[in-house]
Amino acid sequence: MSIPATLKVLGVIPAFLLIVLLALLVDITVNFMLRATYAGQTTTYAGLMKEHVGKIGSLAVQICVMITTLGCLIMYLIIIGDVFSGKGEHLGVLQEWFGIHWWNSRYLSILFTVLFVVLPLVLYRRVESLWFSSAIAIILAVVFVGICSVMTIIAIAKGQIVSPRMVPELNSTSSFFNLFTAIPVIVTAFAFHFNVHPIGIELEKPGAMTSAVQISLVICSVVYFSIGIFGYLLFGDSIEADILINFDNSSSVTTAISPILNDIVRLSYALHLMLVFPLLNFSLRANIDELIFPKKELLATDTKRFMCLTLILLAFSYIVAIAIPSVWYIYQFIGSTSNVCLAFIFPGAIALRDVHGLSTRKDKIIAVVMIVLAVVTSIITIAANIYNMIGKSS
Repeated sequence: MSIPATLKVLGVIPAFLLIVLLALLVDITVNFMLRATYAGQTTTYAGLMKEHVGKIGSLAVQICVMITTLGCLIMYLIIIGDVFSGKGEHLGVLQEWFGIHWWNSRYLSILFTVLFVVLPLVLYRRVESLWFSSAIAIILAVVFVGICSVMTIIAIAKGQIVSPRMVPELNSTSSFFNLFTAIPVIVTAFAFHFNVHPIGIELEKPGAMTSAVQISLVICSVVYFSIGIFGYLLFGDSIEADILINFDNSSSVTTAISPILNDIVRLSYALHLMLVFPLLNFSLRANIDELIFPKKELLATDTKRFMCLTLILLAFSYIVAIAIPSVWYIYQFIGSTSNVCLAFIFPGAIALRDVHGLSTRKDKIIAVVMIVLAVVTSIITIAANIYNMIGKSS
């Protein structure tokens, strides 16, 4: 949902190249992980790092997985709250339909979502049980892109589109460093490494997971850039960090479109996030259980432990989602820290340590370059974010 905003910062061409580059690098890093997993004795990401780096590596993975997945879950709830109850001057769907009341407030709309939609889905104990909801989520994402493309074409026909920025505007040194603040958003979009092992184990066939990853990367790259370009064309420089906020009936662009269509766009993606939520929650719950109860029986077989972890995580996600006003800050934090580690630094370390003798010289060179680029980019991004926050506060 923040990718259209990255096109405003980076420009269309650099954003497209960055999406393609990150998809290729992620494919390489997942290949590093899968080869090492099938050659070893572990069935988790943390266990894989323990084999290659030791207990410190295992702990680092567990902390990063918790930060990433919990951060994403909180972001989903924030966006869902924005859709139903709005934010600032932007009204939510329920407020547009029924007016502003206590029962369609932000905290109640998120609470209703958590209790009656998310909770039943997170009670499944196997990833494969989520196949149907995940399939619907993909369809909804495609529908979302399709509707956005139609709205953009209509806006172009009516002459309501401003020429997009093909390359970034570099008016000063600060504007150059601001480019790095968009990178964590796209990194976050491709950070799924914590789900590789849970899904790969249930697929059982090594080749099946490799193909699934490659197909998923192609689909995601197309969806990401499509929503990025259509959203940027539709709203231009007025694009919000969360594009769903732009789809309200007070927007100067969307007022020319049917209000019903605007609501369909927002509701379809809110439902998409609800259906994606359980998959990330599955990895978060399993990772926390592995950290706290490393010698206990499988979580799925212990009902009391399973229910306690599930309810505590949902309650915590809900409380934080109510307290944090914007998803952009979470994107910046997890995209430049934990996601960079999970997607690039840790897989690169696995390829370099190479305890099973699987990495070629080319693999190790790629791993070194990838780690260096990830570290340098993260440092610059964090510094740019701190500078921007200081500037805004002053």
